[in-house]
Amino acid sequence: MAKTSMIEREKKRQKLVEQYAGKRAALKAIVNDQSKPMEERFRASLKLAKLPRNSSAVRLHNRCKLTGRPHAYYRKLGVSRIALRDLGSAGQIPGLVKSSW
Repeated sequence: MAKTSMIEREKKRQKLVEQYAGKRAALKAIVNDQSKPMEERFRASLKLAKLPRNSSAVRLHNRCKLTGRPHAYYRKLGVSRIALRDLGSAGQIPGLVKSSW
């Protein structure tokens, strides 16, 4: 099980990303629009830099929904390889059979 503080930090980041997504997208659109004057694009760039760092989606890290493990994460299922193996052995995932030979 991952540290609770790390799991909570990721939840906080996710909340900030959702909160600032609209504002961040609007500012990025201004910055990337070549038809706008340079001063306006620069001001938008400064406003973008003043937003909280954790509000950027790049700072999010996928974690297992069950254990909080950050490595070996399967996006389709939202769990780590270890949790996937346990769920497969218990018959919790339809169509998944743990092979043994």
